[in-house]
Amino acid sequence: MAPRSSRGIAPAMLCGLSLFLGFPGLVWVQISVPPQSSPHTEPHPCHTCRGLVDSFNKGLERTIRDNFGGGNTAWEEEKLSKYKDSETRLVEVLEGVCSKSDFECHRLLELSEELVESWWFHKQQEAPDLFQWLCSDSLKLCCPSGTFGPSCLPCPGGAERPCGGYGHCEGEGTRGGSGHCDCQAGYGGEACGQCGLGYFEAERNASHLVCSACFGPCARCSGPEESHCLQCKKGWALHHLKCVDCAKACLGCMGAGPGRCKKCSPGYQQVGSKCLDVDECETAVCPGENQQCENTEGSYRCICADGYKQMEGICVKEQIPESAGFFSEMTEDELVVLQQMFFGVIICALATLAAKGDLVFTAIFIGAVAAMTGYWLSERSDRVLEGFIKGR
Repeated sequence: MAPRSSRGIAPAMLCGLSLFLGFPGLVWVQISVPPQSSPHTEPHPCHTCRGLVDSFNKGLERTIRDNFGGGNTAWEEEKLSKYKDSETRLVEVLEGVCSKSDFECHRLLELSEELVESWWFHKQQEAPDLFQWLCSDSLKLCCPSGTFGPSCLPCPGGAERPCGGYGHCEGEGTRGGSGHCDCQAGYGGEACGQCGLGYFEAERNASHLVCSACFGPCARCSGPEESHCLQCKKGWALHHLKCVDCAKACLGCMGAGPGRCKKCSPGYQQVGSKCLDVDECETAVCPGENQQCENTEGSYRCICADGYKQMEGICVKEQIPESAGFFSEMTEDELVVLQQMFFGVIICALATLAAKGDLVFTAIFIGAVAAMTGYWLSERSDRVLEGFIKGR
């Protein structure tokens, strides 16, 4: 195989050098991507403890099922009595209690392992409910159902039926929470014992409450019919126990529409039987310099005149930007990089021609490399020095 000619190696290396010099910013740029934070809410310790106990109980079932069943019954009964409460079985169960990624479970198990061992060897007979013994009585992380908070106080409505059965008691079953009732739709009150806005009592007895929706525009009502309204939603007026669409122009009305108003709202005037909008802009209501009035329904607003913009509470004349050139939106650094890319391409082209032995192009090529190197060192030397000093 014939040896490769080295004739084009030097120009090629210089071409690469020119491109390197053409992108000095690439040497020093450090891209920093901010870490993506994901919302994470840690479970309440009581919930973690309950999950640990549930997993422990499943481990008890698994260890008995996997080790016995289907062999010599007499032998199994003898061995089972020894294995049932053995340290070997406890270790097997604890090894599988927490998944590898469940940090909270592992942390709780580490804190309570001695308690679990004490229950296993000494407390099972008198306290068969591990959850009650560990999570409520020993660690004091949980409360009985229907109670909440550090002292396990009853939820509103009582521990037997918290929130009347029509809502959720915040913090129920834990040593935290406010005990506030989050009521179901249609129910309200401290213990969800009454009907909410827009609903009425369809049925009630000593232990049972049924709330049904009022007729559309009624905020409070005595029944489901249109004529059962006691209070109307915003934008409606009560008229003979019915809610009629009250026009914005009206202050009280005798029926729907602006022609049935009892009185006119501010910003409206009575014209015949109707309340019509007043055009405030017919009078000088915008005293600010370079302002103009814009009429709105029932009111007005002051805006800057054409050619002016709001700045610090006054209208100032807008500056018309000069016509933008092709490179006007590029930053100075982007222009420098673009310029150096252009020189790099020219030098590469000259290097290719110089590699063919043309003395003229060789001389031009060497001159261009020298000029490019001199420009880069003179313009960027301070940045290079600073980068080396700061370790960038």
